Amino acid sequence: MTHTDSSAFVKRIKIEPAKDGPLYGLTFAVKDLIDTAGDVTTCGNPDWAASHSPAKANAACVNQLLAAGATCTGKTVTDELAFSLIGENYFYGTPLNPKAPERVPGGSSSGSASAVACGLVDFALGTDTGGSVRVPASNCGIYGFRPSHGIISMNGIMPFAPSFDTVGIFTNSLDIMNKVVTVLMQLEMQEVQLPKKVYLLEEAFDLANKSVQEAATNALVKLCEHLEAAIETISIRTIDQEKSNKGLINWLNTYNTIQRAEIWDSLGTWIESANPKLGPATKINFEHCKLLNRNKLPDCRQKRELYAKNLNQLLSDGSLICIPTTPVPAPLKGTVGVDRDTDTYYPHALSLTSIAGLGRLPQLTLPLLEIDNAPVGLSFIAQHGNDAVLLKVGCTISADQTSIG
Repeated sequence: MTHTDSSAFVKRIKIEPAKDGPLYGLTFAVKDLIDTAGDVTTCGNPDWAASHSPAKANAACVNQLLAAGATCTGKTVTDELAFSLIGENYFYGTPLNPKAPERVPGGSSSGSASAVACGLVDFALGTDTGGSVRVPASNCGIYGFRPSHGIISMNGIMPFAPSFDTVGIFTNSLDIMNKVVTVLMQLEMQEVQLPKKVYLLEEAFDLANKSVQEAATNALVKLCEHLEAAIETISIRTIDQEKSNKGLINWLNTYNTIQRAEIWDSLGTWIESANPKLGPATKINFEHCKLLNRNKLPDCRQKRELYAKNLNQLLSDGSLICIPTTPVPAPLKGTVGVDRDTDTYYPHALSLTSIAGLGRLPQLTLPLLEIDNAPVGLSFIAQHGNDAVLLKVGCTISADQTSIG
């Protein structure tokens, strides 16, 4: 069923495919951080739109899709300057979450997730820095993929926190996801082996509420039986070698420090010189970036490299990590506080998404759980560059969804 009143689009456009190819006949939309030639990229803020000229060329990823036969049909709403996981834009509104209309779609790729979930396009592009594809995919009950960092070109896309920024993909179908990711990443799928082991990350499950924990654990057991893979519970302490027992707080603090520094480096000069009108939550977010104690950066960067090294070593045999994509179903509209540092939902969600972000790892979220009549995703994380394993796992699961879900 399609929902034409989704409020997902900033602008409807039509860019015909450059030629036939594996995506011929498919339509897609792009988050309005991604350039399309002749259109102003608004980045979710009217003052940004007013102070920037129309793009002279398509983003590299858009050209890849057009060259593979797909048709671009629109630019979608983004959270303001990409700075949110919620999906409520102060200026452009809140796109529809059709699976739970009273709840937020999630951000910052809110419009792209909504457009796919509402059946308005076959797939959509978002960007994912701290969970901006994974969270809305979970909230809207669709597939979401964050690729290994650095493989898909970010040329023609607003820089946010470059050492975390990735292009991400939303679909309702893993067959389409497989085709799109193969085009964008030029993957070779023939030799991919299914994992023999899946790690249940203890602290990630502990962050989720009881209903999500139980549903996610039950789903994982069924999935691993189907995949003929062993499940091993593992603590984050095995990976980060921290002596303290603080759950994922070290990961969250490390992520926040590096990300905020990079965001201010990317956008701080414009914020200071243009003095744009910002929504209340976005204004506080940028104040946190501006006031960041940068003396913490060297230690956080050192920690990040240790975390990434140990994650990749753990997963080097083709094993995967499993986590709930989000700790709870999407919040009800208007319930998340303006200062996200003081809200429970935001740091918990960001703690979960920080794992793949700090490790520069690929993550696939699958719409397998339903809590309180709302969707929640179950995620798998692989070694950097092992994106094809995630897609094969997803497609294997999808092929026999009835016996699993």
